[in-house]
Amino acid sequence: MQPPPPHRPPPAGQPPDRPAPEREPLCLTPRLAPLLASVLAATELLHSLTDALGSPLNLVLPEQLAENVEGFRAVYRSHHLAGEIFFAHKANRSSALARQLAALAVGMDVASVAELQHALGAGFTPARIMATGPKNPEFLWLAARLGVTVNLDSRAELEELAALVRKHGLPRVPVLLRLSGFHGPGVTLLSRPSRFGTDLAELDELLDAVERHQDVVELTGAAYHLDTVGLPEKAIALEACIGALDACRRRGLSPRAVDVGGGYGVNYLADQAQWERYGTELTNAVLGRRPPLTWQGHGYGLRAESGTVRGTLGLYPAHRSLAAGGYLDELLNLPAPELGRPLATLLLESLYDLVVEPGRALVDQCGAVLARVVEVRRSAAGEPLVRLAANAGDIGLEQHGVLVDPLLIPRGGAPVADGDGPVGVYLAGNLCLESDLITRRLVFLPGLPQPGDLLAFANTAGYCMDFTAHHAMGQPLARTAALYRADGRWRWRLDDEYWPIYGTRENS
Repeated sequence: MQPPPPHRPPPAGQPPDRPAPEREPLCLTPRLAPLLASVLAATELLHSLTDALGSPLNLVLPEQLAENVEGFRAVYRSHHLAGEIFFAHKANRSSALARQLAALAVGMDVASVAELQHALGAGFTPARIMATGPKNPEFLWLAARLGVTVNLDSRAELEELAALVRKHGLPRVPVLLRLSGFHGPGVTLLSRPSRFGTDLAELDELLDAVERHQDVVELTGAAYHLDTVGLPEKAIALEACIGALDACRRRGLSPRAVDVGGGYGVNYLADQAQWERYGTELTNAVLGRRPPLTWQGHGYGLRAESGTVRGTLGLYPAHRSLAAGGYLDELLNLPAPELGRPLATLLLESLYDLVVEPGRALVDQCGAVLARVVEVRRSAAGEPLVRLAANAGDIGLEQHGVLVDPLLIPRGGAPVADGDGPVGVYLAGNLCLESDLITRRLVFLPGLPQPGDLLAFANTAGYCMDFTAHHAMGQPLARTAALYRADGRWRWRLDDEYWPIYGTRENS
């Protein structure tokens, strides 16, 4: 089969034509929960907010959290398991979301002094906070002083904590042991090695240290951190952690929980067929069998070599039929690789609690980023280019490998300009950097945007809103507004001024 003829865009200065058949729209429509869909339909409110607070603008929806938390709690009930849910603070720094989570009686996983201070100020008691990640002495001291549970990453960290507690006469500290280096039976299951946790082969030495320091630390459980969405790998790790706790009990220790971390995922897209089709067409574009779908032929990790696709696709699986609580349920139903019984059954038999640390999944559908269109033109190569009053650090979807279409919100409720069919555009940011592309993918909008219009990027609250935001070149950071319903209408407050006493939904 001969490849299609090269795509020749219209001359610079002319608006894009209706897409030719070889460049027909490849849409990736966002999945919108009713609450988020309602906000994004309030076009007058969105333009008013952006006029007042600037572009980019983060929107958060604290009320959505109750539904997300309940999705995880329902899984606990279905398996008759006890345990706690800790939100991974690093996923979003919003005070409004943190305060709402405190009202919902979940916990907070913090990874710095600042995050710990933020959790305390949002209403979390020390008993509902866990300290994870790399820890400096100041972080360890404050966690120990408050009685926060410390998820220990290594034997060296245990020794440092114990020394701090003794030196400053602090109370005994509850600790978890984060483990790594898991291996299943039979054929070795390959996974990316983690820099976190103590290798399971060193468990005896780690437990010797725990026993030496029993006067200053209390072992409450084991944990793991895996950089994978693979259920088989997580099943191996969970069974191994249960075995590690059994070894603790044989030593006379009294652990009671297994922390299975995060990684439950989010389904970003409304249509699985769109996602599958895009993957196919991206491969065809990399091979030159169709016009490019990306800026300067970017392949998202794929490349062509002698007519064959090489490399690894560096994209998040944006359509996932199994995510959040459903993913956790699937994990608990899996048979243990060695013992054969369901993992939930093993937890019940040993009377171990289950601890989870969702980040992205707990703030699913809890936010969006608005960005104003500043300029619409063509690049020197003739590519349609839309420049936004925002940059790739403000809208981190592509930085995290998430491909999803923005929504076009015309100014003043006007009809979409050139509304004779979808128009493919590239989205550029406001930094003086060639790399500042908000999307390297050709995005199809219902019409050509105009300066003053808004693009709304949905479902950005998990890592894609403020995780990589910065003051590069003096550009302003996005402000954050918390939206909630009261008296039958949408209301808003600045993020720092929102508290769970507002709104009409039950908070706890």
